Amino acid sequence: MTDQPTDKTPSDTPFPSREYPQDATVIRTGDKTILLVGTAHISRHSAEIVEQIIKEEHPDTVCIELDEKRFQALSRRERWENLDLKQVIRNKQLATLMVNLILASYQKKLGGQLGIMPGTELLTAANVATELGIPVELCDRDVRVTLRRAWKATPFLRKGYLLATLIGSLFDKTELDEEKLAELRQKDVLSELMKEIGEVMPQAKEALIDERDIYMAEKIKNAPGKRIVAVVGAGHMAGIERAIHEDNSHRMAEIDTIPPVSKIWKILGWSIPVAIILSIGVIGLRQGVSEAGANALYWVLANGIPSAIGAMIAWAHPATIFSAFAAAPITSLTPVIGAGYVCAFVQVMTNPPVVREFEAVGQDIGSVRGWWRNKLLRVFLVFFMTGFGSSIGTWVGGYRIFTNLFT
Repeated sequence: MTDQPTDKTPSDTPFPSREYPQDATVIRTGDKTILLVGTAHISRHSAEIVEQIIKEEHPDTVCIELDEKRFQALSRRERWENLDLKQVIRNKQLATLMVNLILASYQKKLGGQLGIMPGTELLTAANVATELGIPVELCDRDVRVTLRRAWKATPFLRKGYLLATLIGSLFDKTELDEEKLAELRQKDVLSELMKEIGEVMPQAKEALIDERDIYMAEKIKNAPGKRIVAVVGAGHMAGIERAIHEDNSHRMAEIDTIPPVSKIWKILGWSIPVAIILSIGVIGLRQGVSEAGANALYWVLANGIPSAIGAMIAWAHPATIFSAFAAAPITSLTPVIGAGYVCAFVQVMTNPPVVREFEAVGQDIGSVRGWWRNKLLRVFLVFFMTGFGSSIGTWVGGYRIFTNLFT
């Protein structure tokens, strides 16, 4: 491997300067020559190949398969100190953060067995390019857009399978033998996981893999300079190579947008609370104010008690338990915000996670006990348990009120 950067400049260096193994593919499009380097995100060999190629070729630009948030997560060890969990909750991004942690934990677990942390080769590419004064372009789509589009595209009955697959990856305790370890060193493991999901749910695959191939291909083509080195997961090589010869510029705005909530779901979301309130009103007109009050009280208890029990199961702070009881009857009457977000916010305010727990989340997330021990994971437990309890209360309370309406 080359230890020192070459003195040649991009303008007087043939590109590529020599033949590379199957890790790299040369693509020529227009006046650009692109050296597409396929990597495994938990392979030390990939990191070494990337460093070698960038130093030997000294391209005009280095593109890497990262978006801004993932790049910051890799490059800044103090990232947890700067994470505003309250803002995450305000922006309703807890579920996205949870999926990111799951995927990161999955790779970190495999990386631990392989002796290298996931994403090392991407960070190596950025660091080497910076040392040589080469511009770095982040060419991947915002992970939040990818996850939201995948969730949106997944049929309702398949959403549970998608969640089960992701959660199941956390608790897989299979030890890898030498043969399997050798195989993983040659693969982009995260893309393999996405590929498995895509085989069962092609709608999710389109957002997780196909759209990103198109997005990265367009970003790479539009990177400054004529000599480009692009470092991407091996699972994206074929898709990018195919898309790079197509003109998909007209699709960029569409695939880089989080699809809006369907009007049908908005109508359904408001129809239940409106029906509940109207039903209590009709009961009051038909059967008297006391009966309407009894049904309203039943609604409060039916929502508040299960949500509070959910908070207790999650070992939430007493203030969070009280908030669950108080908020659930109200949030169940509006689709704008759920009890889970309210309770998660209160939990963060009353019992905030410390940096040590953020750093240990990758290990704790893979054990049942860790979810209750780690304060960050406990926030997610509060979010899910109180939201689930509130959902139960909505159905139980709604059924009781509608039944009374027609008796």
